[in-house]
Amino acid sequence: MAEISSLFATRLYRARLSEHAPAIDPQELYDSCYSIAEDDEAGDAWCEANGYPGYTSYASLTDLPWRFPIFADLVRALDAHVAAFARDLAFDLGGKALELEDIWINILPEGGSHSGHIHPHSVISGTTYVSMPEGTSALRLEDPRLPMMMAAPPRAKDAPAELRAFHYEAPEVGDVLLWESWLRHEVPLNRSEGERVSVSFNYKWG
Repeated sequence: MAEISSLFATRLYRARLSEHAPAIDPQELYDSCYSIAEDDEAGDAWCEANGYPGYTSYASLTDLPWRFPIFADLVRALDAHVAAFARDLAFDLGGKALELEDIWINILPEGGSHSGHIHPHSVISGTTYVSMPEGTSALRLEDPRLPMMMAAPPRAKDAPAELRAFHYEAPEVGDVLLWESWLRHEVPLNRSEGERVSVSFNYKWG
């Protein structure tokens, strides 16, 4: 009898942010994101210059945990989630923990999107979700083997999730998603009238 195995797994971590302390007040985090966005003139200028829809603090504010206590608490909770994911991935870290590299706010309005990309030089990347209006975009993850499938026929519409070329993960407010930083991902067009608010981050090793 033939034996078929699944090899070279791509892992996706999903959990409630609240599974690890300290507790984060969702409303305070939401209000903080908008308060920061309102005052971040450098961030607004970068978004305008680069055609970025909505707002991101990615290129303007590198010290959110130092500026705002709620972001310091958020990082402590994320540290625990990332450590749990690293154990699941069977990483041999040589006694060194994965450490936060950067963290930033994203506010994506109706009609906004974020094209496919990876996060070079990082180990684990992820996002926690602050506002997800009904009908807003799921996160789209791409099979990392896709560029090598030169002559492969398309998958059937009812193919198992692990065999599809793309996976759509629809998080809820208070969720945290983690993936390895080489995994290409994107945020498709936001078709909701409301703004999609999230906080993204990268972790490095060594």
